[in-house]
Amino acid sequence: MQDIVDPAAHNRAAWDKYVQEGNEWSTPVSAEAVERARTGDWSIVLIGHEPVDRSWLPADLTGKDVLCLASGGGQQGPILAAAGARVTVFDNSPGQLGQDQLVAARDGLELRTVLGDMRYLSAFGDATFDVVFHPVSNLFVPDLAPVWRECFRVLRPGGTLLAGFLNPDVYLFDHEVLDERGELIVVHKLPYSDVTQYSAEERAAKFGADAPLEYSHTLTDQIGGQLAAGFVLTGFAEAPHHSDASAQYLSAYFATRAVKPG
Repeated sequence: MQDIVDPAAHNRAAWDKYVQEGNEWSTPVSAEAVERARTGDWSIVLIGHEPVDRSWLPADLTGKDVLCLASGGGQQGPILAAAGARVTVFDNSPGQLGQDQLVAARDGLELRTVLGDMRYLSAFGDATFDVVFHPVSNLFVPDLAPVWRECFRVLRPGGTLLAGFLNPDVYLFDHEVLDERGELIVVHKLPYSDVTQYSAEERAAKFGADAPLEYSHTLTDQIGGQLAAGFVLTGFAEAPHHSDASAQYLSAYFATRAVKPG
């Protein structure tokens, strides 16, 4: 029997701790990278360490309203702000948002931060943004339909959603064996979640009591969910994991570009 857990509250605390520990997705960009972005020399990542295709974004970001969704950490938001966009960073972790605030203060950037759950964007009105930039993070919520509905609502007609997410197949394998011996041993059924697969005691023993809770999502929920929300898909990309041993076997990351019809 699965235990009752609030994923948003649990993962908020987990990511705040990651910030304190210097997680790679909590490490702010350098002042040099921000300065280069001001001159038009910039890149940001949507999946792994792969720079996003610049053609997926407006050719000129000046004055564009961009929502960096579940994208705190002082990385993508500050670069987009330095490139000319009006940026709002929305994240579930105060610590992650603090990294964006740090870069903004350090480098004199106009950048807004808002705390909240990616499934609930009531802080924003309809048709508020030109771009929603949503890097790999929806593995931390159990349900995706609200995410896509809210992204569609807050985008202006003709606006663009860039989303990165995990290939659900990566959750099939025993990752301890994969990391230690490079072997693909299937141990989990899909869809997977830390909550249904393990008890709280088992999760603490396997991952650590403070580790974020993760949930796999089918491609029907990821891609079909965007279509059901009203989006038109205009781009797709994939990439191997940037650090996992599965990289030699399969693409662990997928990315989509979707447009709200005008």
